[in-house]
Order: sequence, then C-alpha cells, then structure tokens
Amino acid sequence: MKSLLITRPLPDPVIAAAQELFAVTVRQDKSKMSADEMRASLRDFDAVLPTLGDHYSAEIFADVPNPRAKVLANFGVGYNHIDVEAAHAAGLQVSNTPGAVTDATADIALMLMLMTCRRAGEGERLVRRGEWRGWHPIQFLSLHMTGKTLGIVGMGRIGQAIAKRAHFGFDMTIKYVNRSTKEMDFPAEQVATLTELAGQVDVLVVALPGGEETYHLINAEVFSAMQPHAILINIARGEIVDEAALITALQQGEIGGAGLDVYENEPDVPLELIALENVTLLPHLGTAALEVRTDMGLMAVENLRAFAAGEPLPNGV
Repeated sequence: MKSLLITRPLPDPVIAAAQELFAVTVRQDKSKMSADEMRASLRDFDAVLPTLGDHYSAEIFADVPNPRAKVLANFGVGYNHIDVEAAHAAGLQVSNTPGAVTDATADIALMLMLMTCRRAGEGERLVRRGEWRGWHPIQFLSLHMTGKTLGIVGMGRIGQAIAKRAHFGFDMTIKYVNRSTKEMDFPAEQVATLTELAGQVDVLVVALPGGEETYHLINAEVFSAMQPHAILINIARGEIVDEAALITALQQGEIGGAGLDVYENEPDVPLELIALENVTLLPHLGTAALEVRTDMGLMAVENLRAFAAGEPLPNGV
C-alpha cells in the first residue's frame, strides 16, 4: 500500500476515506510545514496532501532531485503556495479542490460586506466592553448596503456566487473586471479597467487567485480611485492587497473601511489594522464549515484515488 502524508489534521471522514487507499500519516501540528519537513515529505512518502502555507517552492524540489512522492493533492482551490512548474519538472502531479469552496467563500464575503457596511464589529465590541448606553437615533449611522453598487475583481466561480447573492438578495447593481466577459443569469456590467471599477462602486470585492500576476494588484492607485465611503473586501489571498497602502488609505480616510478574511503575512495582522474600528478582521474563515472542509478533503482524496489507480487526476493543475 502506498504511503500518504496529510500535512494538517482534517475532518475524520476525510482521514477514514484516505486510510482505505493509503497507509496514512497525519501530521498533528496545525501550523505550516518547515522547509525540512517539506523536503522529508518528498523523500519519505508516495503522496502528500498539503494545504495553504505549505510552500513547496522550486528550491524545495531542487533539494530533492529524485522524490519518492509523485503527487501533491492540495487541500484548497488556491495553489499559489506550490510551484506547479517545478513540481511537474520533478515528476509530481498536482491537484486542487475547486467547486467545494465556492458557496462558503461567497457567504463569508457577504458577511464581511454587511459587517463592515453596518459597523457590526464596532458595535459588538462596544457591547462587550459594557459601554453601550442604549439606543438613540444617530448611533452607529452606517452605509445601507441594499441597492448599492458592488464591484467584483475576478468574476470566476466565487466572484459570480458573490454577485448572485448581492443582486438577488440585496438588489445591488453588479459591475466587474475580468479577463473575459461572463454570461450570467442577472445583469452585470463589465468595466474596462480596475481603477475605473474602483471609482464606480460602493463595495469592492477581491475574488482573484493569488500569485505573481496578482501580487499587490490592489494598491495605492486603486484606493485613490475609490470613493471616500467605499469599502474594500478581500476573501481571496492576502498578498493581492498592498497592506501598507491599505492601512494608509484607511488612516487618511481615503476609503470608508475594509473587511478582511486574509492577510499579506498570515497569521501576522498589523497592529495598525487591529487599531482601526472601521475594519472587520476574520481569521481566514472562508471555508470553515465542517461539511465544506469535509467535501474539500474528500475531493482531495478522490484525486489521490485516481493517482493510485493510474487515472488522470479529476482536478489536476
């Protein structure tokens, strides 16, 4: 029986499904793997099920010239932490888990939109501190989200799911930037450039994959183009947003607020962001529902099953 390393604890049904196919070792440490651990994983196992933060760089593959491992079945739709070209050159297949994450991530985007527009985090903190003195007509006046204009940066599966919820649930006008035009069952206007989009919307949501092409795509130029009341939401990858520029824009009142589920240097969150009341900060909750994480794990296991059977990976990248 081939051996498999699962690099973080996963839901029990996922482990059980993997154990039917492989001799499974589950790494119990919940933090990302060290470089030495990744090198060992390539040397000592036939297959690896890694996840976000396990940075399989070209250097890691170069250090293990004849890896025993032949597949990295990534747990997650994003795989920019894996140098896929280097993996392929070293003889490894790579897969991900698209689809399983779409609805849960879209739900978190709407949560962040509502929380930030309506100052929910700020209000909850007031109550928890015991400082709320009762209702009055001008307390916590905020941005009414219904009927506003939403801009989506990246109209893939997740972007479309966010737009659909916003249009049908909150009567929002949808605009977007994307490399190609998308056909959807609701009205959505494609805008030519990111800065044009930024200037036209009340809420701007980042829904792009990470990687070199999108690094710091959301930067000072974008924040300068946004309206002073507009809100930025990021449920994609932290490094897409220039965090220093975001902090400056928030501190100077250039934009109205931000809702973040991801950060440029996770798990480190700048103290400047934590200090701002007009920012909603979540600990990367995008797919953190038991059934969703189970579905993601089972999709990864299905890729591993195909690998073991000598079949094409259903979600190869």
